[in-house]
Amino acid sequence: MIGLLLLVAPLLFGQDQDKPTLFDHSDDSRVWISGQVNAIHQQHPSFFAKYTGEHSLQPAREKATSRVLTLYTGVRVTKSTEILFDLESAGGRGISDAFGLAGFTKLDVVRNPTLGSKPYLARLLFHQTIALGGESVPAEPNFLSLMPVKPEKRIEIYFGKLGIADFFDTNAVGSDSHLQFMNWTVDNNGAYDYAADTRGYSVGAVFDYEDRNWGLRFAEALMPTVANGIKLDWNLRRARAENLELRVQPLPGHKTTIRLLSYLNHANMGSYREAIEAFTQGREPQPDIEAHRRQGRHKYGFGLNVEQPLPHDIRLYGRLGWNEGRHESFAYTEVNSSISTGGDLQGRSWHRPSDRVGIAYVNNGISGDHRRYLQLGGKGFLLGDGGLTYGREEIVESYYTARLIRGVFVSLDLQHITHPGYNRDRGPVFVPGARLHLEF
Repeated sequence: MIGLLLLVAPLLFGQDQDKPTLFDHSDDSRVWISGQVNAIHQQHPSFFAKYTGEHSLQPAREKATSRVLTLYTGVRVTKSTEILFDLESAGGRGISDAFGLAGFTKLDVVRNPTLGSKPYLARLLFHQTIALGGESVPAEPNFLSLMPVKPEKRIEIYFGKLGIADFFDTNAVGSDSHLQFMNWTVDNNGAYDYAADTRGYSVGAVFDYEDRNWGLRFAEALMPTVANGIKLDWNLRRARAENLELRVQPLPGHKTTIRLLSYLNHANMGSYREAIEAFTQGREPQPDIEAHRRQGRHKYGFGLNVEQPLPHDIRLYGRLGWNEGRHESFAYTEVNSSISTGGDLQGRSWHRPSDRVGIAYVNNGISGDHRRYLQLGGKGFLLGDGGLTYGREEIVESYYTARLIRGVFVSLDLQHITHPGYNRDRGPVFVPGARLHLEF
C-alpha cells in the first residue's frame, strides 16, 4: 500500500513534494483554511507492580489509540488584523485512561475520556500586529498568524480562547507532538502548571513585544474551577493566571535561544499539608486534597528553556522547571521539578531531508508534601497507587518520523519509563507507539 502511494503521489499532488501540506496555501489570500489529523497507537507489555491503586498505570498488558482532528481557519481583516477560528475533535483514549504517570506517554490524550469526541471550539482569537519600525522579515503563515511578513520590531496582541502552551515554553526541537516527541514532559515543561481546562485551552490575552534578538511576552488567562476541570472560573478577582517569558538570543549571528519563564496561578487549590494533618490526626479516613481547597491560593513556578542548532543538521534543547509544591497540581500534570534534554537530526545525510530522528531524557520529581500525601494513600487528579516508595520518574523517548508523500507522515516511537508515578515498587515499563499525521 505504501509503495502504491509513493507511485501515485506525483500524479495526485504534483511534482513539488518538498511542501509540508497535501494542498498548496497561498500567501496572498485573505482567507486561511488548513487542517491536520493525528492518530497515535500505543501499548505496553505487562510489568512488575508490587501493588496497584485506583489512579495507577495498570500493570497488565494494555493498548490504546487516540486521534485528534483540527480545522484551522482565519481571515485577514486588514494587513495587521486577523481573526482566527479553530474547531477540534479529540477521541480515543490513552493507556490506563491517562492515569499513573506524571510524564504521560502522549500529549494528544484527553485527560477525561468521558468528554467524548464531539467537536468543540479550540481557539477563537483576535490578533493585532502593531509595527514599531525596523525591516520586514519573512514569516511562515500558520494557525496563530497568517502574515507572510512581519515588522522586525513589533507588538502582537492576542485575545480570546487560546492555548497558553502555544505561546510559552516552546522550542523547535521538543514542542510538536504531531511530528516530534509525544510525552507530556518532553513537549512541555512538566513543572509549568499552565492555565488550561481539561482539553488544554483557556480564555485570555497575550501581549508580545518582539525585537531582533529578544522578546518579552505576557499573558493573563482564566483558571479552571477545579483541578483538571473543564469549566473555567470567569471571576478574575478570585482565579486567574499570570505568565511572563523573556526570550533572548545572546550571541549576534548565532541562533542560540534562551527563554526564561515565570508564572503565578490563583485558584481554588487544596493544601497537601492540611490533607495530611487531617488524616494523621484521625479527622478523615484517608488524605483528600479536594476536602482542603481554599479560594485565592497561589501556585508559582519558574522555567528555563534553551535551544541550540549545531552543524550537520543537529539541534539540541534543554529545559529546567520548578514550582512550589505545597498546593495541589492543578491544570497540567503532577510535577514539581523537572529537567529534560534532547535533540534531533534531519535525514539529509541519508537522502531523506524531510525525515527526523530524535531522542530525549526527562527526570521529574515532586515536593516533600506531595510525596507524603501519595505515600499515605492520597490521590491527585492523575496519580495515586495507594502507597509510594519514592523515586524520581525517569523517561527516555526516541522517535523516527518519515514523510511518505507530501503532507503524510508516519512515526515510530519508543518510551522507557523508570519509577512510573514516582514509585520504585512499580515498573519499569516500555511503551512502543506508532503515529500517522496528515497535514492539508
